[in-house]
Amino acid sequence: MTISRDATAAMRLLSIHRVGTAKLRRIARLAAQNGQTLADVIDDRDLLARVLNEQQLDELFGSSEQFLPELESLEREGITALSLFDGSYPVRLKSRLRDNSPPLLFVRGPLEMLEQPAVGFCGSRKASDKGRCVASDCADQLAHEAINVVSGYAAGVDLAAHKAALDAGGTTTLVLAEGIRAFRIKRELRDAWDDARVCMVSEFLPSARWSVGNAMQRNGTICGLSSAMILIEARSSGGSIAAGNECLKLGVPLFAPVYLGMPESATGNRILLTKGAREIRKGRQTNRAVLDEVVASVSDEHDEPAPASSPQLAFFGGRA
Repeated sequence: MTISRDATAAMRLLSIHRVGTAKLRRIARLAAQNGQTLADVIDDRDLLARVLNEQQLDELFGSSEQFLPELESLEREGITALSLFDGSYPVRLKSRLRDNSPPLLFVRGPLEMLEQPAVGFCGSRKASDKGRCVASDCADQLAHEAINVVSGYAAGVDLAAHKAALDAGGTTTLVLAEGIRAFRIKRELRDAWDDARVCMVSEFLPSARWSVGNAMQRNGTICGLSSAMILIEARSSGGSIAAGNECLKLGVPLFAPVYLGMPESATGNRILLTKGAREIRKGRQTNRAVLDEVVASVSDEHDEPAPASSPQLAFFGGRA
């Protein structure tokens, strides 16, 4: 798939010193208010000057010729770039996060997976053996229901969920906290890896390095790509409970298992249960997590009529 003009414009803007997603969104709002896209305004110095300083403008207009080799390289590597203005941008992500949707996504793998019924997983990097088993059990069951497993490719809960989905013959989406070119297949997934059943997504420039801020930011994207979320062994502070709170704020059904053997530090699940998360219990006969409510939540979302097409500027509403 050819990288669109709007995605190219977004890449050029994000490559400028001290231009991040906030300024990119401001420029996108200005474009939408004029009935235009990023590609339409990328050469409009007067409009861009409402957001960028002179040094940034000079950097932008001096970079146009430098991007052709970068685009060609991405396409050779099988990496697609999607902007919010592109029709193939994930509908669920845009409708969930609206003005906070990542302006740019880099994707490697089957794009259609981003529209499939999906359940996200988030939890402790230092999950207990029991916690990893719970994550694996849930992901295995969901894979057999043809539900895509979405997680952040971190140690602990994330990797347990990704691996169980692949082992079960299902699909999984890896939402990265670094640029997509930094991706490497981790040891835990090598034996189960299947390019046809894995989609990698990054909202950061291709060579961006991992950071705590990126990890926190991409947790919101996991929520946005998911029809429901399972949170395992969250602490009372940190990224996992922040992701849980984000789900509740967005109206994403959140499930927080509580079980014997949970570490004393994993108090986040109990906290979220008091705020509206739902508990996952174990079946006495099967000795496995009972996921009827999780599956029903996914089915309910996909049984609802698709929302009427909205003009692109609806996602850039408000004042610039």
